[in-house]
Amino acid sequence: MEVPSDPTPDRPEQPPPAQPPPAQSPSEHPPPKQPAAPQPPPGPTPSRAADAPASGPRPADDATPTPSPTPTSPLARLNSLLPQGPWRSPLRGPWLTSVFGVVLLVGIPVLFVTGLLSYAAYNPNLSPVNDKTPGKGLLGFYLFSWPTHPYWLYRVDQGVHVTLGIVLVPVLLAKLWSVVPKLFTLPPVRSPAHALDRLSLLLLVGGGIFEFVTGVLNVQLDYLFPGSFYPLHFYGAWVFFGAVAAHVALRLPRTVRALRSRDFRAELRTPASRTVPEAADDSGLVSTHPAAPTMSRRGALGLVGLGSVALFVVTAGQSIGGPLRETALLAPHGRDPGTGPNGFPINKTAALAHIRPQDVGEGWRLVVHGAGNGRRVSLTLDELRAMARHGSALPIACVEGWSTSDQHWEGVRLADLAALVGHPTDPPGVFVESAQLSGSFRAVALRANQVRDPRSLLALRVNGAELSHDHGYPARIIVPNAPGVMNTKWVRQLTFGATTFGARA
Repeated sequence: MEVPSDPTPDRPEQPPPAQPPPAQSPSEHPPPKQPAAPQPPPGPTPSRAADAPASGPRPADDATPTPSPTPTSPLARLNSLLPQGPWRSPLRGPWLTSVFGVVLLVGIPVLFVTGLLSYAAYNPNLSPVNDKTPGKGLLGFYLFSWPTHPYWLYRVDQGVHVTLGIVLVPVLLAKLWSVVPKLFTLPPVRSPAHALDRLSLLLLVGGGIFEFVTGVLNVQLDYLFPGSFYPLHFYGAWVFFGAVAAHVALRLPRTVRALRSRDFRAELRTPASRTVPEAADDSGLVSTHPAAPTMSRRGALGLVGLGSVALFVVTAGQSIGGPLRETALLAPHGRDPGTGPNGFPINKTAALAHIRPQDVGEGWRLVVHGAGNGRRVSLTLDELRAMARHGSALPIACVEGWSTSDQHWEGVRLADLAALVGHPTDPPGVFVESAQLSGSFRAVALRANQVRDPRSLLALRVNGAELSHDHGYPARIIVPNAPGVMNTKWVRQLTFGATTFGARA
């Protein structure tokens, strides 16, 4: 007979009440057996290292992580109370800083050497009127007699100096951006070695900004300086380069390690989506709370490089010339030379030099003296034109970085003028005075090698035409491989054998 089903199937069956086990002595029954461990699935035998349990107790999956210990040092407690700050870029770190640093390490010595050569081109040891940094002392140890060959040397030197200086501006700004957290580290000084490092950093940053700013302003003819540009830029260059040398000596090993820490080509292939911060270290450059990347290191390097290329395009033409001269947007403006034979750049116009009509009119005379022999000759413009004339194809190159292509000058050789006052062979140097009554370089001293060069002229014409007033009418100096300001315009007096005013007896 079938057993009827339970009329209330949803009600759980109550188990019978548990009965306490009878008391047993320990000897009656052995300890209960442990359940067998589950058998691993068939397959390769796991390694012994995989089977070994992790050392120490393992917390449960949902266990709360152990909080980090509270900072105990006063500096750590202070840093923990400070706000996170704005330095959150995940790109900052020793590697990126080192890349910018290497570029500057190549460029800055070139700037320094070309700047020193540019200063030597003025022959500052020859005469006080040539020397705008009379207190230089031992800093002028390297000076030498500036040559006239090759005739394009100063043009190339100053063109490289100015163009490279402007091209490096984005790199300098990027380098400053990459190290800006170090400028605000606490405490400012931790040890004598750290103090030296901080001092070199201060001089490096301050000197770099000063040199680049004064250089760019000078290129634009904006003389917004508390003194003469020449000594400020000269002394600033020595301070800046000294700071660079000290910084390199202190940082070179770390820079080399940082560059080796990452593969440059791999970084150039890494997009922003896979860009991660550099490993934390004691450099103080890596953010402790980085934000999400909005740009890769490849993008940062490309942006800086693009900025430098753009500055090259709008700067280099003023030195290179040709079609690029039309793109030289950063060349000095407000000095339109017009067109025609005299249509090439001008630094100082006749109006700016306060040249009056009577200074260069029909009453103009060229006075030539022989220092030490008492000889004196006064020549009119017509008498100069009647002398043997020669030609030279020479450029004009100025300290601001701009230069012209070769212009074809015609005039009387300086050596022939020296012969008029008793120096027919091996003429000495000459002291040149302009009709300009005030201002820098209204008078200059030229060395004997410059006078003796057959291309050195008292020019009366250029490119087949008479000199314009802005280019020095009625007569100007033109010397190979000399800065533009040494090619004196509106010449009124030559004293052979002299290096300063009043040496005529």
